[in-house]
Amino acid sequence: MEQLKTIGRELAMGSQGGFGQSKEFLDLVKSIGEARSKAEEDRIVLSEIDILKRRLLEPDIPKRKMKEYIIRLVYIEMLGHDASFGYIHAVKMTHDDNLLLKRTGYLAVTLFLNEDHDLIILIVNTIQKDLRSDNFLVVCAALNAICRLINEETIPAVLPQVVELLNHQKEAVRKKAIMALHRFHRKSPSSVSHLITNFRKRLCDNDPGVMGATLCPLFDLISEDVSSYKDLVSSFVSILKQVTERRLPKSYDYHQMPAPFIQIKLLKIMALLGSGDKNASEIMSMVLGDLFRKCDSSTNIGNAILYECIRCISCILPNPKLLEAAADAISKFLKSDSHNLKYMGIDGLGRLIKISPDIAEQHQLAVIDCLEDPDDTLKRKTFELLYKMTKSSNVEVIVDRMIDYMISINDNHYKTEIASRCVELAEQFAPSNQWFIQIMNKVFEHAGDLVNIKVAHNLMRLIAEGFGEDDDDADSKLRLSAVESYLQLISEPKLPSLFLQVISWVLGEYGTADGKYSASYISGKLCDVADAYSSDETVKGYAVSALMKIYAFEIASGRKVDVLPECQSLIEELLASHSTDLQQRAYELQALLALDARAVEGILPLDASCEDIEVDKDLSFLNGYIQQAIESGAQPYISERERSGMFETTDYHPQDHHEVPSHALRFEAYELPKPSGPPQASNELVPVPEPSYYSESHQPISTSLVSERESSEIKLRLDGVKQKWGRPSYQSTTSSSSTTQQAANGTPTYSDAGVGSSSSKPRSSYEPKKPEIDPEKQRLAASLFGGSSSRTDKKSTSGGHKPAKGTVNKPAAVPKENQTPVQPPPDLLDLGEPTATTVTAMDPFKELEGLLDSSSQDGGSSDVMGLYSDAAPVTTTTSVDSLLSELSDSSKGNPRTYQSQTSKGPNTKEALEKDALVRQMGVNPTSQNPTLFKDLLG
Repeated sequence: MEQLKTIGRELAMGSQGGFGQSKEFLDLVKSIGEARSKAEEDRIVLSEIDILKRRLLEPDIPKRKMKEYIIRLVYIEMLGHDASFGYIHAVKMTHDDNLLLKRTGYLAVTLFLNEDHDLIILIVNTIQKDLRSDNFLVVCAALNAICRLINEETIPAVLPQVVELLNHQKEAVRKKAIMALHRFHRKSPSSVSHLITNFRKRLCDNDPGVMGATLCPLFDLISEDVSSYKDLVSSFVSILKQVTERRLPKSYDYHQMPAPFIQIKLLKIMALLGSGDKNASEIMSMVLGDLFRKCDSSTNIGNAILYECIRCISCILPNPKLLEAAADAISKFLKSDSHNLKYMGIDGLGRLIKISPDIAEQHQLAVIDCLEDPDDTLKRKTFELLYKMTKSSNVEVIVDRMIDYMISINDNHYKTEIASRCVELAEQFAPSNQWFIQIMNKVFEHAGDLVNIKVAHNLMRLIAEGFGEDDDDADSKLRLSAVESYLQLISEPKLPSLFLQVISWVLGEYGTADGKYSASYISGKLCDVADAYSSDETVKGYAVSALMKIYAFEIASGRKVDVLPECQSLIEELLASHSTDLQQRAYELQALLALDARAVEGILPLDASCEDIEVDKDLSFLNGYIQQAIESGAQPYISERERSGMFETTDYHPQDHHEVPSHALRFEAYELPKPSGPPQASNELVPVPEPSYYSESHQPISTSLVSERESSEIKLRLDGVKQKWGRPSYQSTTSSSSTTQQAANGTPTYSDAGVGSSSSKPRSSYEPKKPEIDPEKQRLAASLFGGSSSRTDKKSTSGGHKPAKGTVNKPAAVPKENQTPVQPPPDLLDLGEPTATTVTAMDPFKELEGLLDSSSQDGGSSDVMGLYSDAAPVTTTTSVDSLLSELSDSSKGNPRTYQSQTSKGPNTKEALEKDALVRQMGVNPTSQNPTLFKDLLG
């Protein structure tokens, strides 16, 4: 609101200073600025709307007055009121020949209308005319309107003229044309897909503003397809080097930093291009090192460039010197008093620990300070860092901290995220099953409604499977500790529904297993749960099933079952329940109480929750009963096929073909009429076999193998007729090689007189404070960072438990203790060192040897415009006959090298040979940088 008042005062001052505005407009702005309430402001605006409606209906309004009315309409729209009655007048003003009125009309239209408004069609013709204007200011106004108003349907109407403006003599026009094409690409990529090379050409523009505008569409294109722009790495590095050397005019400086926004965009692009590319990373390393040395850390924009450098280093292949420089920059961020810089330091540290885990140990006290900072945003970012650096030695401290923070916040969205992270860390790094159960109890107690139901199932499976070793005593202690903890928690006034389901299941399975608690005590607790949560049918269902298990175990063991009065009343209540599920459970429980011990033991065996149930689909257990019934005179079972008379076999139909009886609906084609006389020639219907085309699976289909039934059918001759719907049939598979754009190292050199030799001002350095360190923080830091186990020593919750009886391939959640860490795979892309390889009999690249030699010779060209040389596309048409001939030649033993441009995906043979080569070399990734894997391998 304050900004709006400021704009109004400036407009009022402008009217007094000679902009030609009337006193009415000055009074309007003044009255709105002095309004004491929203109601008073609305009253003033509504009064102004009534005045403007009357004024705009007057005939022959002077242009000067109309311009003021349009500005007053803009002011009304800015205050949130509807001024649609004046939209058409703004559209009419765009047709005016006066430059000031035209620009005012374009400004109002871009604020009033959206790209789908009905009035857009009225200004397309005006935009087309203005794009051809000799006045570049008119052209710029039209390009500004294009970026805001043109939609996908109207892009073709203005696209050719925008492309022509890329070669305009004015740099401002070229820049806005690039921005318009970028807008078109975002709205409809297919409409400008053939104009991508124009972005490459404008990257070499002599004006730095045009070059900087080109970086934005190139960033979007590189994000979609990185491999197509690898050849521009050297160009981007050269541009960034020229910017850092202050070769651009001083007008691009911001707080004494040369073109900082161009630097940031270049760093983002380099991070994409250097990811996983060793050569590109090596080219970038020098200019990144220069940036760390030249950036002024005393300004916000300098810190922003440093942060973007850290992000770039975390994406490309690691370099020890760059990692050291990034660690120094992070240290400065963390020691700063600014929360924003601390946030940047925590975020950068979280990115670097993925590459070098030992970096976090250098800043452990700073991390602890951020964890205890009152700024909630900084605290959350610190928890993200701790989540990334968790290992089996510090998991207990980190998870306890995260649970305490989860209890203290009220944001359900972030509480769900914290709960899921606690569960994930507990499943991966749990030191013991008892600790895992305790953590799960805390998570369920405080965020049970926000936890995924799979977590509850994993917890129940863990308790059922135990430790995974043949130690029944340890499993019994685990289950007893779970039962005791749940009996203590069950008396809490309000527990989440999912947690109550877990409690009911555990008490039903193991509540009376060790004999410490009686069946009446456990059943009484379960009845209390069902009564307390009577509105939750799922919890009541779990409670009734638990009661059924407890009574079944008592009956199977031969003990007398005494049903408590509250349990009996619960059963009677559920027998008349509206829920069919609860009603069925109650009837099953009532029927189970009347069975003998042998039947109950067969229905609900003790500790059989992990056993697989074998389903007899053939119902073989009824064979004796069926045989006895047949001997007694019963009729044998007649299958549905035999009953309906469907089972018939003919010479022309397979055995599984059945005819539909006459009284049923027929879904098959009518039989073909048998000709009574000799066949007559016809031009319309002739018996032809179905054509067999080259399928998508690239498998040859024999056209000679046609069934007898198909050959006897009469079909339309469809040779050469294109299908209107469905998959195309008659077109041959064609592929054209796209025009290749080769890389160039040369880039435009920007120079400014007297600027290239200027040196940057001395940087201000952070003076680290040396306060007294709290012993409590030291102990916490030692517990967080002192361990030697890495995140690769992951544990799971149930993988080391004993397998269930009769189970096959059950999913495991916890690996065994002391699992050997998995070595990271060798980098197959690292082909820098020459090695001797075994040449196979057929080298698929021999025929391309000449092409590779010629392309490698041109790789060092410094001509940037060579990137955009147009080459004629080569089209290769592959027919079905040629493919069949190729396959027949290969089957005869004729060695031929066949390479079709329609094949997609990597060369499997080449990948296998490269993998075998790496295995023969015995590449050990830890030998390259032993300090990097020190913490990972413990």
